Amino acid sequence: MGGFARPFTRLTDESIGQLADAFAIGAVSSWNTIEAGTINSNFAIQAGDTRYFLRINEGKSEKDVLYEAELIAAIAERGVPTPVPIRPPSGQPFVLFEGKWVSLFPWVVGGHRELGEVSASDAREVGIALASMHQAALPLVDSMWRVGIYTFSDIVDRFRGFEGSEDHELAPAIVEIASEIKWLVDQSSRRADAPVGIIHGDLFRDNVMFDGSRLTALIDFEQASTGSLVYDLAVCLNAWCFTDRIQHELAHALVDGYQSVRPLAQSERTALSIETRAAAMRFAVTRITDVYLAGLAIAGKDFRRYVLRLRAWQQLTAADYEAIMTSR
Repeated sequence: MGGFARPFTRLTDESIGQLADAFAIGAVSSWNTIEAGTINSNFAIQAGDTRYFLRINEGKSEKDVLYEAELIAAIAERGVPTPVPIRPPSGQPFVLFEGKWVSLFPWVVGGHRELGEVSASDAREVGIALASMHQAALPLVDSMWRVGIYTFSDIVDRFRGFEGSEDHELAPAIVEIASEIKWLVDQSSRRADAPVGIIHGDLFRDNVMFDGSRLTALIDFEQASTGSLVYDLAVCLNAWCFTDRIQHELAHALVDGYQSVRPLAQSERTALSIETRAAAMRFAVTRITDVYLAGLAIAGKDFRRYVLRLRAWQQLTAADYEAIMTSR
C-alpha cells in the first residue's frame, strides 16, 4: 500500500547478515524494505529457499514484544491462523539489535484487500477468524491480562490535548468528538456489561492476509490487550464495512461469520450500537494525533473518514443494528 512513512531504521547488507546470524537462518540471498506501516520498520528476507518477515519493533519494551510473541504462540497452538515468531538459539522469540528488539516471522503467502475489494465472503471469513481468536484466547485472560494503550480514558486524554486548537480544519471534528465523548460517558454502564477477553484491537485490512479467497493469517498483535470483545468486533465493522458509506451486506456477513463461532450475548447485542461509535471516535482521534498533527500525509489515514463513519453509525436505527446481527 502506498503513501506510508519511511521506516525508522535503515539496514545494510552487513546488518541484515548480522541479524540472519543471530536468528541462525543461514546466508541471506536477497532482502528489501517493506514500505508499509507507520509504527515499525519491516523487511522481507530471502535465505536459501525460505522467505521471512523481519520486524524491528520501534520504541517498544522487551515486555511488550514478549507479550505479543507469547500470545501469538498460544493462540496459534489453538488453531488461529497467525505466523509464530521464530526463536533464535537464545530461546527468546526476538533478538536485541542496536538497542531495539527484532522479531522474525515466517513469510505468509497472500496479500491485503484494498478498499472496495472486500466481498461478503471476505467479511464473513474475517468475522469467523476474529471470533476464533477470541475463543482461543479466553483461557489466557487471567494469565495474560494487559491494559491496552487505546482505552476510552486514553482517547479522551488525547482529545483534551487538541480540544483547544484553533486549527479551522479541526474545528468541526472537535465539536463532534466532544459531543460523542459526552454521550459515551453516559453509556458507560451498558458498555461495562459486555464480556471481556483478549482483543486484537486493530484488525484492519492491512492486518489480515488473503491468498485468493482464502484467509491465510491474522497479523500484528502488538495492540492486543484485555478489552471488550464486542468492541473488537466494532473495530472490524469500521475497518471492513465502509467505502464512502456503510456497506450493510458486508456488515451483516462479518457479524454472521462471527456469530457462527461465538454468538453474541444479549449484553453485546445491546452494546454493539455503542461500540461502533466508540471505535469510529477512537480512530478519528488517533488519526488527528498520530497523522494530522504529526504533519504526515498517509494514504487512507485522514481523520475525516472516521468522522464520517461516526456520523453514519449515529444515524442507524435499532432495527438497522438488529438486521446486521440477525441471520437470514
